Amino acid sequence: MVDTRFIVRLNGKEFVKYEGLLNAAHEMGLKSIRVEIIQLPNDSNNMTAICRANVENDASGVYVDYGDASPQSVNSKIVPHIIRMASTRAKARALRDFTNIGMTAIEELNPNDVEVSEPPTIPQLNLLKKLSKELNLRIDFNELDKKSASEMIEEFSKAKREYQQKKAT
Repeated sequence: MVDTRFIVRLNGKEFVKYEGLLNAAHEMGLKSIRVEIIQLPNDSNNMTAICRANVENDASGVYVDYGDASPQSVNSKIVPHIIRMASTRAKARALRDFTNIGMTAIEELNPNDVEVSEPPTIPQLNLLKKLSKELNLRIDFNELDKKSASEMIEEFSKAKREYQQKKAT
């Protein structure tokens, strides 16, 4: 299994980091990883690189998978490194099979398709704990991001004010 420090939550879903897959593979007797470029990026293929990764150990053999990357599937800072991203994606996919980790690697995601959310801040969490206790409400803190925590604080604060006003009259 992958160490929890290598898990990332985005929009309520969990993703594994490549480094976590590699760590788990080493713990399982990883022998080698080989990458082959299948397609170089050029104008005729929309600058898409494709790589094949072979992950091997002595016990269970070879695991093979592919990864691709293009300017449309990476953020602007990675565009000059398309081949390396295709390689990383191929290795991540092969390592997921090798380690039997079913969750998608964060590196496999197209950042254009993912709305990255920031985790809630410590002050937000502390205030929500306080408000939930005062209002006797249950909160699933695992599903919170910074934006939803802010919205929840606003909603709970309003409910608390209304409760206090009713209590005062």
